[in-house]
Amino acid sequence: MSTFQLLLLILTGAVFYLFFKQLFSGNHPKRGVDFEAKVEDEQIGGISRLDKTFSTPSVEPTRMEQLLKMTDEAVSKEDYEEAKKALGSALIIDDSNTEVLQKMGYVCMQTKNYSEAKESYEKLLSLNDSDDMAHVSLANALHQLGDEMGAKKHHKQAIILDEEYAPHHFNYANTLYDLDQREEALVEYQQTYKLDDTLKEAKKMIKKLLE
Repeated sequence: MSTFQLLLLILTGAVFYLFFKQLFSGNHPKRGVDFEAKVEDEQIGGISRLDKTFSTPSVEPTRMEQLLKMTDEAVSKEDYEEAKKALGSALIIDDSNTEVLQKMGYVCMQTKNYSEAKESYEKLLSLNDSDDMAHVSLANALHQLGDEMGAKKHHKQAIILDEEYAPHHFNYANTLYDLDQREEALVEYQQTYKLDDTLKEAKKMIKKLLE
């Protein structure tokens, strides 16, 4: 054996000795436990570090929600034409959305588009015939269109659905008064005031009709 081969054998033996010494010492990194928390609140991955933050992604409003918000903002400014545009877009998305139909009816009444208001309220009632507010709103639209029989019919239906709601009686009384049906109007104004004595206009009309 040459001197070089002898040195190589000694070097190889030293490497194997160091390897097995480290292997059986337990000091080498173990698979799956490369890091052990040293204190109870220390967490793997640096979650407890101040430079690490976690946030919940913001939820973007739907297009429908955006259009309804635009409508409310326009109505608050009495910009009914802008509100109507937003509602028209909303109806393209969902032509059976009751909130959109109700708002469209209101906007059309404010702009004196009574025929369009009538269509909105009739659509509402086709979806829910027990909506007393839709009945009274339709009655008001029909009254403006000169359909007095239709107006009275829907006023009565609104009262049937919620006979304790004073404004239903008041609206019906106003329609009857416009039709010069004073006795019937007086009964409804009296019922209005009986249910809600804060409605001073009803008291005023009672006094006027009794003169």
